[in-house]
Amino acid sequence: MSTTEPATSGGAAPETGSDAPNYLSHKQILVVLGGLMAGMFLAALDQSIVGTALPQIVSEFNSLDKLSWVVTAYLLTSTASTPLWGKISDLYGRRPLFIAAIVTFLAGSVLSAMAQNIEMLIGFRAVQGLGAGGLMSLAFATIGDVIPPRERGKYMGYFGAVFGLSSVAGPLLGGLLTDGPGWRWIFWINLPIGLVALGIVAAVLKLPHVKRSHKIDYLGAAVITGAVTTLLLAISWSGPSNGWGNGTTIALLAAAVVLAVAFVFVELRVSEPIIPMDLFKGRIFSGYAGYAFLLGFAMFGALIFLPLYLQAVKDLSPTRSGLALLPMIVGIFSASIPSGQLMSKNGRYKAFPIISAVLVGGAMVLLSTLSLTTPYWQLAIYMFVMGAGLGLSMQITVTAAQNSVPRQHMGTATSTMTFFRSMGGAIGTAVYGAVLTSRLKDHLTDLVPNATQSVVDGLAKAANSVDALHALQQPMKGWALQGLVQAMDDVFLVSLPFLAIAFIIAVITPEQRLAGRSDDKKPEDSVESSAAAAMH
Repeated sequence: MSTTEPATSGGAAPETGSDAPNYLSHKQILVVLGGLMAGMFLAALDQSIVGTALPQIVSEFNSLDKLSWVVTAYLLTSTASTPLWGKISDLYGRRPLFIAAIVTFLAGSVLSAMAQNIEMLIGFRAVQGLGAGGLMSLAFATIGDVIPPRERGKYMGYFGAVFGLSSVAGPLLGGLLTDGPGWRWIFWINLPIGLVALGIVAAVLKLPHVKRSHKIDYLGAAVITGAVTTLLLAISWSGPSNGWGNGTTIALLAAAVVLAVAFVFVELRVSEPIIPMDLFKGRIFSGYAGYAFLLGFAMFGALIFLPLYLQAVKDLSPTRSGLALLPMIVGIFSASIPSGQLMSKNGRYKAFPIISAVLVGGAMVLLSTLSLTTPYWQLAIYMFVMGAGLGLSMQITVTAAQNSVPRQHMGTATSTMTFFRSMGGAIGTAVYGAVLTSRLKDHLTDLVPNATQSVVDGLAKAANSVDALHALQQPMKGWALQGLVQAMDDVFLVSLPFLAIAFIIAVITPEQRLAGRSDDKKPEDSVESSAAAAMH
């Protein structure tokens, strides 16, 4: 079986007529890129900036039991809305939808900053997430519109660096703002960044859009939103709270499966589905969609639990723990930009996702050896390896997927890739949290001499708060920290089977030469390559 496929009518599909690609010059691309990167930075930053402010938010609203929903509400709406943004942008154009996404996100930010109770904050975070779903997917789809696939790697590497920067800058900026003017400023800070993005996009992103008849798949949108909602409710609320064998948890999981199957049937029957099932007939698109899910699953575990290790075990402040994560961003930069340049130079990309899975897996093995006495220089090396692995594949897989689908499905394909990665992150976060909670109690039972359930429960509850951990007296503090570190080691090991599957997917997924500007002059190639892709 060949591991290479001919170029399809992907992002640089050779098209004729008014719907032909309208690629921009390098100078124009740099201007547009600024607005798109600012928009994506907004969405990615809010996935991580809230974490360091949560203790203060919970203290002010006295709502520890609803803490997780401040994060889950954002992930829920951003993940569920991602395919819808992509589909609507295919129908109405990127520019108006990207502007709408920025406005929605900024409105949610202002409302969140003004929230007077935890219920209001959760609701307004959901509004933020709704806008974020559009910012992430539409930024990549727009890049697909204005840059040929062969040249896209040069620019997608910067997007990977922005995503890494936001992931690391989030805890640092959140700590600085929380320690300074207060937690509400983690939302106010979005306004200047968002207004800059809005101004650039409104002024320079003027792409021609062909008007055509359309029918939005509202039923599909409702069904997939229900599937995502019930799944996240099961893994982030009912499972940890009520138990995985509880009737409510089982019912939610069953509902998620039924709704997911129903969504496939709906998409097969409607004339203009949100996620065309035909996309998955191509081995490249389906392969990298699965890869994006698995890498997202593994990635968020490290990004969430490393700050916890630094603050709880190493006793660093939120600001200092954010600075301590810098080796990861150095790794992302050192890998994403050169790999993008190399991909643009030779049009090949298959090796990068393979190496990425190996590096991320190796980093997880190294992180699983963390202890109370691990020196920082060792942790810095582990984080650099993790960053390099993530940088090698973050946006290259999106480019490969874009290049494998017809141009009219560009927005849908891009948003679907983002959807799978976000789903992987949301599910991974919930799974890792459940593993940490379960294994923490097991390790505490082994560590505490003649442990009674009350002692174990008390120490496990203290582990939910850095301040509570540090307030414990010895030897209980030592037991709690040791149990926490051992539980985190288990969390990192849980990711290995998923990364092994990602590696296998990367190896068996075919490669397809990335199209360049000159390919647009050969419309006959589009027909032949589309037929070839459909056969795989």
